[in-house]
Amino acid sequence: MISYPHLTEDTYTIGVTAPSSGVPEELHPLLQQAEEKMKKNGKTMVFGQTAWTQDKARSASAVERSQEFNAMIRDDSVDVIIPPWGGELLIETLEYIQFEGLPSKWMLGYSDTSLLLLAITLKTGVATAHGTNLVDLRGEESDPTTSRWIDVLTTEKGGSVTQYSSDYYQKEWDFENPTPHIFHLTESTEWKTVTGTPVKVEGRLLGGCIDVVRHLVGTPFDKVEYFQQELIGSEPILWYFENCQLSTTDLRRTLTQMKLAGWFNRISGILFGRSPANHPVGNYEVLDVYQELADELDVPVIYDIDCGHVPPQLTLVNGAYAKVSVQSGAGTIIQTFKP
Repeated sequence: MISYPHLTEDTYTIGVTAPSSGVPEELHPLLQQAEEKMKKNGKTMVFGQTAWTQDKARSASAVERSQEFNAMIRDDSVDVIIPPWGGELLIETLEYIQFEGLPSKWMLGYSDTSLLLLAITLKTGVATAHGTNLVDLRGEESDPTTSRWIDVLTTEKGGSVTQYSSDYYQKEWDFENPTPHIFHLTESTEWKTVTGTPVKVEGRLLGGCIDVVRHLVGTPFDKVEYFQQELIGSEPILWYFENCQLSTTDLRRTLTQMKLAGWFNRISGILFGRSPANHPVGNYEVLDVYQELADELDVPVIYDIDCGHVPPQLTLVNGAYAKVSVQSGAGTIIQTFKP
C-alpha cells in the first residue's frame, strides 16, 4: 500500500535541506527571497546548514547531507521538505539514508532531488512529489501551473486532484530579469503523442529526471519489482521522465537498460517532459527514440508535458494513481491518492 503524507494548507513548516547542491554565498539572496515570500504567506521556515554551503559540486559530504536529511525528515516540527534545488551528486547519500521507519512526510523537488524521491517511494511506499524547487517559489506570485503544488500536497488520502497543461512555457532562462512569477512564459504549450492522435492512459505514477534515476538500476535501491508486486498489487506503472542533459543515443541506451532491467515489464505508458537536451546524434532524433519505444513496448508515449527543466511544471506524485488524457495539444492529469 502507498502512504500519502498530508499537509494542512493554512499552517505548516517548511524544512530546507540540500541532499545534493546547496546555494553558494553569492546566490544566498535567492534563498532569502524564498524565505521572505513564505513568511509573508504565514509559513514557518527551518533551514539546515547544507542549504547555505556549496563546494566541489555538493553542499557537504555525503554523511553530513544524509545526517541532516535523516534528522529533518524525523523532526515533528517540520511538515514538508523542499530542497533549494537539485544538483549533481545526491546518489552519494543513498547508502546513509535511514529508510527504515521513514515517516510519512512530503518531500518536493525535481532534477537530482528526484533520485531520492523515487528511492523513497520504491523502498518505503511513502508517496513523494516531483515538482517545483524552493528558489522558484520566491516570486511575488506563482504561475497557474507551478502554484498547484500546494493543492496536490493538501489532497487527502483517497481524494483526487486535477491539473491541466500550461498555456505557455519558458524557452530560455533570463536570470537577470525575473518576472513576478520568476519564469518567462513565452512559448505556446503543446502536449504531443507519438501517434498524433488523442490518448488516454492510466496507471501508478513513477519517475523523475532520467539522467539520475537511471543510476538506481541494479543497486539495492532498484525496488521497481517489489513496488509493483508488493505495494500496488501488480497494477500497471505509468512512467514519467524528463531529460536534463542526455543526447538521443544516451537516452536510448538508458531506456534500453531500464527495459532489460524489468522496469517496463508491466506498464501502461510513458510520459516525457519538455527537454533542453535530446541533442540529436547524426540524424537520430528524439522522436525516433519515442517511436521505437512505443513500438517495442506497445504502449502510448506522450511527450512535451509540463515536467522538468523547461518550466512550468506539474506536481506529479510517485505512487499516485493517475489518469492522463491528451487531445488537440492540451493535457489533463487526474491523480488519485489510492492506497
